[in-house]
Amino acid sequence: MIVERIEVYRLDVPLTDPFEISLGTKHEAENLLVRVETDSGTVGWGEAAPLEPITGETIDSAIETAKAGVSVLEGRDLRNRRSIVTDLEAALPGAVSARLALETALYDAYCRERDISLAECFGGSPGPIRTDLTVSIVDPDTAAAEAESALEAGFDELKVKVGGDVSADIERVAAVREVAPNAGVKVDANQGWQPKEAIQFAHEARTRGLDLTLLEQPVHRDDVRGLKRVTEAVRIPVAADEAVFTPTDAHRIAASGAADVINIKAAKSGLTDGAAIAEIARGANLEVMIGCMLESALGLHASAHLVAGLGGFSYVDLDGNLSFERNVADVTVGPTLETRGPGHGIVPDPSMVPDTPE
Repeated sequence: MIVERIEVYRLDVPLTDPFEISLGTKHEAENLLVRVETDSGTVGWGEAAPLEPITGETIDSAIETAKAGVSVLEGRDLRNRRSIVTDLEAALPGAVSARLALETALYDAYCRERDISLAECFGGSPGPIRTDLTVSIVDPDTAAAEAESALEAGFDELKVKVGGDVSADIERVAAVREVAPNAGVKVDANQGWQPKEAIQFAHEARTRGLDLTLLEQPVHRDDVRGLKRVTEAVRIPVAADEAVFTPTDAHRIAASGAADVINIKAAKSGLTDGAAIAEIARGANLEVMIGCMLESALGLHASAHLVAGLGGFSYVDLDGNLSFERNVADVTVGPTLETRGPGHGIVPDPSMVPDTPE
């Protein structure tokens, strides 16, 4: 299980519609792929979707950092994957996207060598994982139309992006709730509000009878006191997302009682630390959620295997590829991710991988 060759690729995929959140608008997925090959010829794949306002990385910087991390993996025995991940964290501090792509590829190669699923590395077995569908910051009519399409496609959980003008956000959520009265509806502010705005939104949503199941990261990630203020003031469960990148962050949120839920994203924490964060949350009696960036089926299925392996996730938001013009692999696109092995089960379509690595 010796790592013999590593290649880093750029993956650009246009989106069918612009994806707008409080931090900005994306028109295409700009991701990186990592291919790891062992001395036996086994190949593992990893992916990450850097988003500069969240991860601090551009696609170009993430690719260059991943290339710098190649030397950490070359010649290493994949059976020592935990120590390899530790060395990656030391060599590439803060480079969460670059590390994730490398880490996922080495986990995938390890599992394929062993002919097991990635879920088995985390104590479970693969199975179907249902996700919600996200409605971005659009006008109420568009939001309603997107929600109707989601229901027709079989989704029963929706997430609505908010974090701007509270009145406009309320109208967007109300439009979704009107056409989806029986669906679970979460909202995600992506750090867009001050505490008083988040509390105002929650109060108005309750007054309007919008029946929300989650309020995700309402305030800036560094404002833990503000997050705690919101959590204590509203009846909707509050999730910490951008506030938690590391197990240390999770411990701080748990110890301060700043949130009811922790959103674990491989894009922020990686797979190994993501599993550690889940255990910290459960030890503190907090619920856990899994989220995503604009990953393709490859990255999303890796996260779905983490869910299948650990179990106990109350909220699943793994819909990043649903607006891709083309998917990286031939998988069914819809509310259910069918996880299977070996590894994370996804091999990119050769036509989607550039002929030449970076």
